Amino acid sequence: MPDSTQLLMFIAAGWLLNLTPGPDVLYIVSSALKSGVRAGIVAALGIVSGCFVHVFAAALGVGALLATSATAFTVLKWAGAAYLMWMGVRLLLARGGSASIVPTRADGEAAVNLWRVYRQGFLTNVLNPKVALFFLAFVPQFIAPGTEDKVTAFLLLGLLFNLNSLPINFGYAWLAGWASRRVGAVQRAMHWMDRAAGLMFIGFGLKLALSDNPSR
Repeated sequence: MPDSTQLLMFIAAGWLLNLTPGPDVLYIVSSALKSGVRAGIVAALGIVSGCFVHVFAAALGVGALLATSATAFTVLKWAGAAYLMWMGVRLLLARGGSASIVPTRADGEAAVNLWRVYRQGFLTNVLNPKVALFFLAFVPQFIAPGTEDKVTAFLLLGLLFNLNSLPINFGYAWLAGWASRRVGAVQRAMHWMDRAAGLMFIGFGLKLALSDNPSR
């Protein structure tokens, strides 16, 4: 395990990385804008669950397989790209995102299938092979060379990274949910935000589909 200084650097780097917008942040924000803070938090939990899959996979060597096997990387890459683009098309074809036409509960948040929100967040992350490669490249930098059980150290640091991401992701969910309740322009613009989010998801999918195996 890293010493206290390296551990603080690991935590700080994790926060900075999680603040960077990408498909995960977009999904959390769009879920919270459409259906409230609770949906955004559930989306974040789905995404973090997907990260745990990648941490375990990388620790067990699947990440190394993806880094060295063009076939394995390509299969998962196309599956992830297809899923991102499918989500984008669904948003583009949605009949409207205005919260005024979405059933709400007494607390003012939109009624939504939270299991679906969680599942989509999970799949958005777990089907992206670059996440596994990220953990494979990032985490070992903070494992001391003399560490005997490197797999356990990798798992513990991966656990810390994922738990460390929750405040950032929950913060995105809270801010987006707060905006959707208090800014009328945001509520009226949800139809167009669905379209913009859809185009962005399709863009992320195309970017993933056109990416090369980092081992090349």
